Amino acid sequence: MNKKLLVISICLSVFIWICGGIGVLYIKDKMAKQVFSESLLLKNDDFLENEQAIPDLKEIIREAQKKVVMVELDDGSVGSGFLYNNKGDIITNAHVINGAKTVKIRTTDAKGFVGKVIGMSTETDVALVRVDGLKETDPLLLSPGLKLEIGDEILALGSPLGFQNTVTTGIISGTDRELHVEPYVYENVYQISAPIAPGNSGGPLIDRKTGMVVGINSARIEQGSIGFSIPISSVLPLVNSWSETPMKNLPASSTVDVSTEIDENEMQDTADYLVTYFIESIHYRDFVTAYSLLGSKWQTNMDYDTFRRRYLNTISISIMDLKTEMKENHIIVKTTLTAKEQNGKEQVTKTYKMNYEVAYENDQAKIIAEKK
Repeated sequence: MNKKLLVISICLSVFIWICGGIGVLYIKDKMAKQVFSESLLLKNDDFLENEQAIPDLKEIIREAQKKVVMVELDDGSVGSGFLYNNKGDIITNAHVINGAKTVKIRTTDAKGFVGKVIGMSTETDVALVRVDGLKETDPLLLSPGLKLEIGDEILALGSPLGFQNTVTTGIISGTDRELHVEPYVYENVYQISAPIAPGNSGGPLIDRKTGMVVGINSARIEQGSIGFSIPISSVLPLVNSWSETPMKNLPASSTVDVSTEIDENEMQDTADYLVTYFIESIHYRDFVTAYSLLGSKWQTNMDYDTFRRRYLNTISISIMDLKTEMKENHIIVKTTLTAKEQNGKEQVTKTYKMNYEVAYENDQAKIIAEKK
């Protein structure tokens, strides 16, 4: 009887060991598959998140352009700058200001303001201009903690040769560069492949992936068209201190006369740009911006809601041809437009020939009339 019980006990123990071994292998295999599956899921989620985090290039440019300005001096020289806070403070280069106490600021929608220089360095090529008329305007987002590497894609915005809001693209082609352009010392700056020219100085360098400002376009070497940009992290403590406590003593200069006569070429360039920006705003359904470009008389005769309803069925619109023509104290911008519109359940493409009349109201270019 004891032998029989011993045999049964041994068989049972072997059976339990076999079942246990099979169970362990099964659980191990199942857990491995589950972990592998979860890791793939996490990987895919991270991939999708990263993909979704990269904004559209055109949207980056469009949003940035609203906050990049042209800086003009009374001697006719121009540079660039950008809004960095909601106080109306604009970062630019010290060499753009060139010792002036006040400068003229022109925004992307052709509005003109007088800005007061509240900070300027004699060593680091940076200055700060305060524009009361731009207070509470949303600034460009900064990314001082981001350090770009060689090969990272960037955008350079500015007004090269006076062509406002020009955008060039490129990559970081060098880091931690040093150069000396009297009287300024540039240390640990980015070398960029994006073409820049006189007038670009003071404009923002924008990271392609985030759409945030990472530097200030500041210098170039003509041979090879090499550009340099100061990392925003290098100047932020300085401009923050000026914003909190403006400098009291600045180099003396003559005050900018905002009523200075504008020559015909500049008027035509401004009118060309203004109408193009108006049509682009409608294309992107930014009706608030488009409406702000209209003259006071037009806005009096047509409220915003009426203006907006005119374009609700417009899916897209673009300029096929544009010509400007001077007429005494105003300019006629003749355009040929192609628009895709929703007509009931169908989409139709139409061509329009529109003439826009541009004139200055209180030193600001406005579209004062529209005729077919």
